[in-house]
Amino acid sequence: MTHGHTTGTGASPEPAGSPYGTPYAGGPGTAAGMPNGATGRPNGAAGPPYAVPRQRTTEPAPVPAPATATEAGPAPTASAPAAGKGGRDRYLDLLRSVALVRVVVYHLFGWAWLSVVFPSMGVMFALAGSLMARSLKRPALGVIRGRVRRLLPPMWVFAVVVLTMMFANGWNPADDPDRGGTWGLVELFNYLVPIGAPPYPWHVGSASGLLEDTWAVQAAGPLWYLRAYLWFVIASPLLLWLFRKAPWPTLLAPLALTAVVGTDLVKIPGETGNAVTDFAVYGGCWVLGFAHHDGLLKRIPRYVSVSCASLVMAFGLWWASNHLGPDGWDLNDIPLAQATWSFGFVVILLQYSPSWQELPGRLAKWDKLVTLSNNRAVTIYLWHNLLIMATVPIIDLAYRLPFMQSERAVGALDGAYTIWMFALVWPLIGLMVLAVGWVEDLAAKRKPRLWPNGTKRAAAPSRSRAAHRG
Repeated sequence: MTHGHTTGTGASPEPAGSPYGTPYAGGPGTAAGMPNGATGRPNGAAGPPYAVPRQRTTEPAPVPAPATATEAGPAPTASAPAAGKGGRDRYLDLLRSVALVRVVVYHLFGWAWLSVVFPSMGVMFALAGSLMARSLKRPALGVIRGRVRRLLPPMWVFAVVVLTMMFANGWNPADDPDRGGTWGLVELFNYLVPIGAPPYPWHVGSASGLLEDTWAVQAAGPLWYLRAYLWFVIASPLLLWLFRKAPWPTLLAPLALTAVVGTDLVKIPGETGNAVTDFAVYGGCWVLGFAHHDGLLKRIPRYVSVSCASLVMAFGLWWASNHLGPDGWDLNDIPLAQATWSFGFVVILLQYSPSWQELPGRLAKWDKLVTLSNNRAVTIYLWHNLLIMATVPIIDLAYRLPFMQSERAVGALDGAYTIWMFALVWPLIGLMVLAVGWVEDLAAKRKPRLWPNGTKRAAAPSRSRAAHRG
């Protein structure tokens, strides 16, 4: 996402210039939270330090972490319908599910090329924009209030856990050298309403603990997406009005703004600069959601829109090739490339939008997982980085097993470490969905559900039928 700021193991949640800074290297195959030199291996066998691919962040001090987004990310749990049709659009639901999976994989393995293959954050913002345009048929104030209400309770649950862990490890925001005093305490408000960047310690706990001492930076990674989403929601009534008055200038203005603030032509310092850059980078995708809902894209001949989108994407790759960041072709480090590539990619995805009422063919077997991930998108996005880090101490227990006391066995586990992390993180995400996912239902004023995958319980037999059977 500019950041894709995600947490945990991969580079930042996605983009470059994330609200949490620029990324630093963390190679695939490493896992966060491993005590350096204390891996639990037999006889103190040496091995590569495990450090999960970390989120991109710029440390204020000499030492240099989704965010999302995360890509993922937390997109709204209901999908936008195709223009002119009611009900859910399963094509858009599928895109959101793919985007969430891509965010998790990106943050785990840290593969830079994933930001090119599927720009998840741009897709998620576009889908959210389409849904927002649909909702704004109702009074704007009520729509904004409803969107904020759905977003905040899941974030509060996350904040309670993360802040408790930080405080338990000795962090005091009033004594933080980078913030400190009253301002450090005031910034805690961003854990209640993400209008800005929440404070967190760059190092907390022990480097030899269950989690590496930069875990808080990685855990906070996804929150950049919530901040950007909140500001897009607040700005949507004005943006939609402008779009319907002057569609093309409104659609292209974010790209022009990115060319100014995302290339250091004009540099806005601090978190304000990060927020403005995020808004510019993904603003075009958000407005493309408006264009999809209003049917503007369908009124353009496909060959014209796809050709123009391809040219915009080609420019993005050309720009990236001349502005490679610390992780090479990771577009999260290159705002203008991220903005243009994501914009063109989303145009093509939405131009070919088939508006499915149900998943066709072989895709139908994924229907329940697609439904579940859409109903728990915020939960999955918020927690996935912490859960990626949580896989490390669990996998490290394997080094203590009796049959793991040989160099060959240790080497085999070392070589497949991130594969085991990938395999283990999904059950952990499932457990988190069961544990706290129902908060999303409460926030939406729905009856709490533990596993909302679309499966309907069989209706209880009527009394007359039961009596007859008896």
